[in-house]
Amino acid sequence: MLKIKSFVFNMFGENTYIVWNAGTKQAAVIDPGMHNAAEELIFDSFITENKMRVSQLINTHMHLDHIIGDNHVKSHYGVGASAGKADAFFGEKASTQARMFGMPLDPEPVSIDIELKDNEKIDVCGEEVTILTVPGHSPGSIALYFPISGWVITGDVLFAGSIGRTDLVGGNHATLISSIRNKLFTLPDSTVVYPGHGPSTTIGKEKRRNPYLS
Repeated sequence: MLKIKSFVFNMFGENTYIVWNAGTKQAAVIDPGMHNAAEELIFDSFITENKMRVSQLINTHMHLDHIIGDNHVKSHYGVGASAGKADAFFGEKASTQARMFGMPLDPEPVSIDIELKDNEKIDVCGEEVTILTVPGHSPGSIALYFPISGWVITGDVLFAGSIGRTDLVGGNHATLISSIRNKLFTLPDSTVVYPGHGPSTTIGKEKRRNPYLS
């Protein structure tokens, strides 16, 4: 079974995840949000201390708080970024996003090297993971379902007791609700939800208690 570690980075309190296989030390990075040298050091030190080999970089979506560390991971570990194609324009306009959010940064563009599609199966550290397209927060949002580990990494689509905002470019409230109900809520109730911000939850808890989905 795989292991998962979360870090909270940048001024938006974004959850950056490292998923790894304890046996092979193979690791995947999901949504790297490191925005300065101090956060990069925390991230890199964890990988070094645990003797991991980073082999994948995956973005649930391409909003700046989730991709600001992409170019560091790409250059430092020699991997390309995987994400939904419909979010490519966000990565291309990383500096525009920084200005829009008032971040004192001028980030380089972030390109998608590998496009991920709905219901595609990919290998993540030895486990077959299903890609679920879940637009609404952004047009290219995806979730990563780990059926053996019993997790789903949802980005900014579903949170503990909340849902993603839909007032940004490409957002749509009705589409978001449909994505949650028709994709995420079909997963087993015991599935642990690892969101883009805030604490983890489960699919069952959100079905019963999420006020935005009742």
